[in-house]
Amino acid sequence: MNAKVHVQTKINGENVDFLCEPRQSLLECLRDIIGLTGSKEGCNDGNCGACTVVFDGRIVTSCLVLGVEAQGKEITTIEGIASSEGLHPIQEAFLENAALQCGICTPGFIVATKALLDHNPNPSEYQIRFWLANNLCRCTGYDKIVFAVQDAAGRLASSKK
Repeated sequence: MNAKVHVQTKINGENVDFLCEPRQSLLECLRDIIGLTGSKEGCNDGNCGACTVVFDGRIVTSCLVLGVEAQGKEITTIEGIASSEGLHPIQEAFLENAALQCGICTPGFIVATKALLDHNPNPSEYQIRFWLANNLCRCTGYDKIVFAVQDAAGRLASSKK
């Protein structure tokens, strides 16, 4: 039996403490221990991007990060994208552009899109497709997702004027 490890981290701007086994993935910790079920388990081997989170400023697939690695880190999940005032413009753009269907991949796409637009507020179509290449969708197709990202970039640019 493995001893549990005490982890102190910051998730979605709040300090969080949890106990996990050294072998547990960050995805398991987020979903099963902390109760943040927005990140989805798609493949559990880092190939689909459904569990994408921002981990100390970088996007990662949380199924490939150990929960113990979260010690002292800052993590943003899909639950940290919207505010108390409502949906984030990226989420609104995904809804209004029909860039989602079953919803398994959507949290990962939205988190990755937020990281992209934080990094590059006006990406080209090529840059969008390249940035989101680790996120797979089996339902919607990628054109609607790219349109949603472009729409979100426009919304965010307009809100800054």
